[in-house]
Amino acid sequence: MTFNPLEQRGIPLDRQVRNWRELNVTPIDPDHCDPYTRCRIITMNGIEVEAILFSHQFARHCPDLAVKQQLAQVRYIEAQQQKAVNWLLPGVSSVLETTIAYEQVAVDLTAWVARAEPDPYLKQAYQFGVLEDFDHLYRYSNLYEMIEHRKAEKIVDGLTEVMPGRPTPLHHRDPVDNVREPYDKTRTNPLSKLHALTIMAAEQQTMNFYMNVGPTYMEPIARRLYQEIGLVEEEHVTHYESLVDPGETWWEQLVNHEYNECYLYHSFMEQESDPKVKAIWELHLNMELEHLHLACDLMRRHDGRDPAQVLAPELPNVLTFEPNKNYLRELIADQLDLTTLGTGYVREAHERFERMQQAIQGDAPAPSDQVMEDHQAAFGRDYRLQDGDHPVPALRQDWNHWSK
Repeated sequence: MTFNPLEQRGIPLDRQVRNWRELNVTPIDPDHCDPYTRCRIITMNGIEVEAILFSHQFARHCPDLAVKQQLAQVRYIEAQQQKAVNWLLPGVSSVLETTIAYEQVAVDLTAWVARAEPDPYLKQAYQFGVLEDFDHLYRYSNLYEMIEHRKAEKIVDGLTEVMPGRPTPLHHRDPVDNVREPYDKTRTNPLSKLHALTIMAAEQQTMNFYMNVGPTYMEPIARRLYQEIGLVEEEHVTHYESLVDPGETWWEQLVNHEYNECYLYHSFMEQESDPKVKAIWELHLNMELEHLHLACDLMRRHDGRDPAQVLAPELPNVLTFEPNKNYLRELIADQLDLTTLGTGYVREAHERFERMQQAIQGDAPAPSDQVMEDHQAAFGRDYRLQDGDHPVPALRQDWNHWSK
């Protein structure tokens, strides 16, 4: 059934504040939950954090007191939503277990978006980034076995493979080569706007998570790996945020954010297997419908345009968490050797890339390679979770062989 959020009214804003009892959600059971339930929780936390941060930035640039007050009212509800969503994660999971779940999100969310993206240039941006997150999953999984003596298969549940992607040390590029060309807001498919906001928000929360949890570890190798991959996530945020047309007005950006929240809550409500979590998605969708209408009213009054001019007339097909193994294997086989040059992609290392590599790597191994060396020394192999041989013949041996 088609669903047009512009035609739906949600819960009135003055009835959306929840008390402590209502916010005291029951966390999921990490040993028995659907791994994709956890992925949906992590994704929606990132979306809500982006909504809050965007609203704060809008308020800091807005001279109109009445608008600032309305933003503050909606933002408080978004903050409650963020707390309810993120508090669904269980406290018994370690930081590293949550990290592996974050990387499963990055892999399967970005792969699905790449598959669904109608614009070839944007599709390539997602295909490029996902091969790096794929390798992050591999590196963190090896760190997990090394310092917690557990295997990542318990977390990803065989839905996502764990094996080498584009090697993490090669992710460090000159910052200017992380900036992409933006879509044209007047011509792009509305779905492309939702994709760009979604992946930007997901990568932003990963960047924020790593920069804050990394120093909480005592093990030097863990601290170093979080530091390295945290810097890569900053590159990814630059990569994805630059896809958004900077010519969009604040009002246009506001309605895009609210529409995207409706899209994602609707998508996750449609596929959620946990009844308690599904009820939260449904509740939040009904809140977001009202947030969208308030944003649309602001756009009409202050931007002089009908939001229907920039939004899709109905929600696209639901965004779905599902295995993307064959698609990722194809990308690994075809695009593993890509890097960026300006706003494009090349297969050869270039002077700017090599200069950045020398500046950051120096003569010592990158932390992501040191993790593999330490794991190899401890276990005599690297950790993988594969359904078959690696798509790249040179990467079919364990790390000790192919790194030489």
